[in-house]
Amino acid sequence: MSFEPINPPQFPTPIAPYSAGTKADGTVYVSGTLALGPGGTILHPDDAEAQTRHVLETIKITLEAAGATMADVAFNHIFLTDWAHYPAMNAVYAEYFPGDKPARYCIQCGLVKPGLVVEIASVAHIG
Repeated sequence: MSFEPINPPQFPTPIAPYSAGTKADGTVYVSGTLALGPGGTILHPDDAEAQTRHVLETIKITLEAAGATMADVAFNHIFLTDWAHYPAMNAVYAEYFPGDKPARYCIQCGLVKPGLVVEIASVAHIG
C-alpha cells in the first residue's frame, strides 16, 4: 500500500524525520503535534490552554491539506506531561469537537522538550 505525505508549506521543518501527516486509502494520519515554531522553538511554554489550541489548529491545517476536516477525526491520541493540564486541555478540545466526539485516550508522559505540555496525534476517515 502506498501513501501520500502531507506537509503543509506554512509549517516549519519537522524536528525529526517525519511528515506532518499521511493519507492512505481514505484515512488521514496526523503525526504527534506539538506547539513548536520555526527551528523547533517552543510556543507558549508550560501553557496547556495555548498549546492545545495551537496543536489543534495545526492538526486542522494538516487535515484540510489532505481534504479532511476536524469532523472527520475518528480517534485522538493525547499526551500530557502533568494531569494538572487535563482540565485546560479538555476545555479547548471541546471547542474543536462540538458534535459527535471522536474516540481517544489520554496518558501522562514526558515530551520531547521541556516546556511542551500537550501533544496530540489524530486519525481521520474521509469518503
